[in-house]
Amino acid sequence: MKKIVYVSFLVVSGFINAQNFQGVAVYESKTSTSDITSNFRGNREITPEMQKQIEQNMKAMFEKTFVLTFDKTASTYAEEEKIEAPGQQNGMRFMSSMMGGGGTHYKNVKDKVFLIDREFAGKEFLIKDSLPKLDWKLTGETKQIGNYMCFKATALRPVSQSDFRNFRRKKEEGKKEEVQAEDKKEDRNTNFMDQWEMPKEIEVIAWYSPDIPVNQGPENYWGLPGLILEVSDGKTVILCSKIVINPKKKKEIKAPKKGTIVTQGAYDKIVAEKMEEWREMGRNGGGFRISR
Repeated sequence: MKKIVYVSFLVVSGFINAQNFQGVAVYESKTSTSDITSNFRGNREITPEMQKQIEQNMKAMFEKTFVLTFDKTASTYAEEEKIEAPGQQNGMRFMSSMMGGGGTHYKNVKDKVFLIDREFAGKEFLIKDSLPKLDWKLTGETKQIGNYMCFKATALRPVSQSDFRNFRRKKEEGKKEEVQAEDKKEDRNTNFMDQWEMPKEIEVIAWYSPDIPVNQGPENYWGLPGLILEVSDGKTVILCSKIVINPKKKKEIKAPKKGTIVTQGAYDKIVAEKMEEWREMGRNGGGFRISR
């Protein structure tokens, strides 16, 4: 087995050292939505048919396929193009806006920069900033992913306040008192946005393969001695399902250019201000509200 892995390593390393090296990796991304969909269960105004449609829409939004195209120094990571089902966005415009739409993630590990073209609240932005460097801890633990032996690494990273995949329900402390106070006011509506919070940091678990010795991975993950094939990031799991080394048809790896240029911090601030605007609209009866 060791000989096979060693030969595989030599073959792939030979490809990577070639001047026109390129690789393509397909990733399946799934984000848990149980916290969100649970809000709609038991709501008398939502029929079983509506509940089913909501869950289908959430699945389409949070279970996606991405393609990472990479060479020795740069990569693009974008959602696989597909035709959306009719009516998929009906009733989900608010959530879709929160999720920021699609976009292409570009990173250059040599220049330590990344760019993401992102649509949010009807506006187009081009996020440009320094590539975040995580303090990876190599554990030595191994597991097989497809044909590749992978090694485990962990790190803590701050959570971007514009990444709504990590939204979580607030703790239950004081909930009974709040409900009683609301009952006295005979207000049976709850502002959806006020029920959620964003963690400050999360633990990231990554599995990388030295058999593919490139400093790349999905989204903005990088910095390990091999291609990252799996990432557990809060509620999200990103798993590689296919790898092609030096495909016959090469694709140009280029940075996105469309949108108003902002830093990651500036973009997070824009999103936070919009979130607060939505909260105020909800409190005043004009935002996204659900009944208990």
